[in-house]
Amino acid sequence: MNFPPIYGLLAEFDTSASLLKAARQARAEGYRTMDAFSPMPVEGLSEALGFRHTRLPWIVLAGGLFGAAGGFFLQWYLSVIGYPLNVGGRPYNSWPAFIVVSFELAILAAAFAAVLSMLACNGLPQPYHPLFNVPRFESASRDRFFLCIEAADPSFDPDKTRRFLESLKPHEIFEVPH
Repeated sequence: MNFPPIYGLLAEFDTSASLLKAARQARAEGYRTMDAFSPMPVEGLSEALGFRHTRLPWIVLAGGLFGAAGGFFLQWYLSVIGYPLNVGGRPYNSWPAFIVVSFELAILAAAFAAVLSMLACNGLPQPYHPLFNVPRFESASRDRFFLCIEAADPSFDPDKTRRFLESLKPHEIFEVPH
């Protein structure tokens, strides 16, 4: 795989408002492959970055339906095929008795689907990221706000992008090595 010489450019901002403004201006300028880092949620930032809705709810729904169907089938098979037992004259396929276990397995399977697909969709676990090479980036979890425009962006040009980021008046701009 051929990587660009750098991962991207990282701009450090003092406030969440300046980060939000910078992300909106970067999106308006045509940058699409970028990410923002903040110690707290910033309302409107995901829209400013152009994030789309995720497939996660559909995956969780499929997991829940699979768990419910599996629980129902397991009980049906045991009651009707595997070990039929007539208790009190009820039919072998007495589906109201299967609802509780089917519901519980739906919840269990949906939870597993949510956790596993969230990890997969986010690319986790990720023990290394190029941004870890920037010493000031550790402040992203405490009191600083960062916007990274990646070199993989079609509009990325090191000089042009640096001038654009400088026009946003950041605290500092870092070149992120691969």
